[in-house]
Amino acid sequence: MKILAIETATMTGSVAIIDEESGLISEARLNINVAHAERLMPTIDWLLRSSRLGIEEMDGFAVSIGPGSFTGLRIGLSTAKGLSFSTKRPIIPVKTLDAFAHTFPFSSLLLCPMLDAKKQEVYTALYRWEGRKIKKVVPEMAIKPEEFLTYINEDTIFFGDGAKRYVSVIKESIKKGIHCLIPPPSKMVPSAAQIGELGILMLKEGISVPPETITPFYIRKSEAEIKFEK
Repeated sequence: MKILAIETATMTGSVAIIDEESGLISEARLNINVAHAERLMPTIDWLLRSSRLGIEEMDGFAVSIGPGSFTGLRIGLSTAKGLSFSTKRPIIPVKTLDAFAHTFPFSSLLLCPMLDAKKQEVYTALYRWEGRKIKKVVPEMAIKPEEFLTYINEDTIFFGDGAKRYVSVIKESIKKGIHCLIPPPSKMVPSAAQIGELGILMLKEGISVPPETITPFYIRKSEAEIKFEK
């Protein structure tokens, strides 16, 4: 089984091809200085050619649905929907933070992915590995980082562009006696490989949805929606 995965929830997007047996076949990052809309399809075409694979050889398309950049998520979803419609292959919606939490497999520490949500907030949740499965212990929310720290009572790994931006806030606001671990830059962005790996597991369990029914998982309303309501 092969999956083409798309991750456009942050300014650093990526595309990956994952094989169920051999794992990651190839992955490419999108240039953060160029809009995802301009780079996504050319990157997918290049990735397929360099892997000597055709789009028809994909068994499905896994796509990051958020939370994250409203514009990036819409672009990723519309691209995945188009590929699904044209190839008649299933589409697998993957929550961004769920996949991002797999950055540290089987860690004994609490995991706190944080994505910058602007407005001095982060998109975040808490996860814990229990054996070979990961469990979400606090659900996704948009919240000020110092407020979210009240949920944390043990040593925790903080990662993501939100953790990077608010690292001083985290260190100053964390409860006394609790260690906060900040990983290197390579662990600070979600990846399409993580989306693809989770997508394969979901597809094997029969989890896929009609393309026309998929919507982004925004958590909060976009600026355009707020202005429209006013």
